[in-house]
Amino acid sequence: QVQLVESGGGLVQPGGSLRLSCVASGLVFSIYTMGWYRQAPGKQRELVADISNGGGTTNYADSVKGRFTISRDNAKNTVHLQMNSLKPEDTAVYYCNARLTVSRYWGQGTQVTVSS
Repeated sequence: QVQLVESGGGLVQPGGSLRLSCVASGLVFSIYTMGWYRQAPGKQRELVADISNGGGTTNYADSVKGRFTISRDNAKNTVHLQMNSLKPEDTAVYYCNARLTVSRYWGQGTQVTVSS
């Protein structure tokens, strides 16, 4: 079966950094658009960043532009989200997503908490 497994979340102080990773299995990773979404309590799930199958095109939410970087390593079936200059409002559960046309798969999520 398809599995997306996130890691790298945790507690960090404002201004700090975290690097999230998502390892995919059970799908042809290199043909999927990969993305990171997040959901904070009481808020809708939102797209943080996504990256095209070859890695040549990326999109970012306005709130994270200049601070977060999405990347992928198709040889390792892995997508990363480097998060710098973290703010308390970045606190959320972060989810890995794989998309191909109308098919979508989700990871279980990893908690990111930014607090002093």
